[in-house]
Amino acid sequence: MSFVICTSMAHNHSHHSHHHHDASSNIKVAFFLNLGFTIIEIIGGLYTNSLAIMSDALHDLGDSLSLGLAWYFEKLSHKKRDHKFSYGYKRFSLLGAIINSIILIVGSIFIINAAIPRIISPEETNAQGMIILAIFGIIVNGAAVLRLKKGETLNEKVVSMHLLEDVLGWVAVLIAGVVMLFADVPILDPILSVMIGLYILFNVFKNLKESLKIILQGTPETIDLQKIENKIASLNNVLEIHDTHLWSMDGQYNVLTIHVVIEGNESLIKLAQIKTRIKQVLKGEHINHATIEFETKDEHCELEECCE
Repeated sequence: MSFVICTSMAHNHSHHSHHHHDASSNIKVAFFLNLGFTIIEIIGGLYTNSLAIMSDALHDLGDSLSLGLAWYFEKLSHKKRDHKFSYGYKRFSLLGAIINSIILIVGSIFIINAAIPRIISPEETNAQGMIILAIFGIIVNGAAVLRLKKGETLNEKVVSMHLLEDVLGWVAVLIAGVVMLFADVPILDPILSVMIGLYILFNVFKNLKESLKIILQGTPETIDLQKIENKIASLNNVLEIHDTHLWSMDGQYNVLTIHVVIEGNESLIKLAQIKTRIKQVLKGEHINHATIEFETKDEHCELEECCE
């Protein structure tokens, strides 16, 4: 005899809804700030003949796409579950990250490829124009970072990190512009663009790896599955556990399924008490949604060795 109990540890719906609204609003403001500046940056990069600025413009264009997709998927991911997506739309938030990562990888390789000939044969750049754009870039991207740094959602934190990278990139452009204002070292510009490109590639591959692991239903690195199994197995009236599966919907909302073997034909009241204790364990380990199946010790479970 088996009993299946599905439970969600979500609480304070209005509190979360408020933060979802704030997250969407914050990302929207950051999107328009970033997109507007990207257009100015592309024009400025062509005017100053600075490959470093053009490479950062491409990065910002990728960030604008990321922000736009994040804004769209932030709203879509909070749509309630339906017959098409029984777990809801949370995983849609990962699509923006994956699409943006591919765009940034292609763009970064293109910029690095364009920078190599400029290292061999450096071209003059407009240092004053670079300095003006760099100051403007630090102000605009800094304002977006300040808007997002207090955000609580994963989307806001990831986007904030992207924009913080932009601020650091503009600080580097500013330093290069000041140096070239007083010294004739045009090679500094393509070298800087290669460094920015490599830095972007490093972070993009890291983010893409994380997104793909979630899509492939890998176990979240921040949760110790063995620790959870040991805690549940040590509870009173629990003989053993098996067929445990743990994955994340979007890097934040974590889902677990587990089979729990109990001593005998316990009453529904007793099962409810065991379930409550299991829920307390799972809540402390950041599990948001759990499906628990109870089995007796004499019951054969075909799924016990299902993945071995």
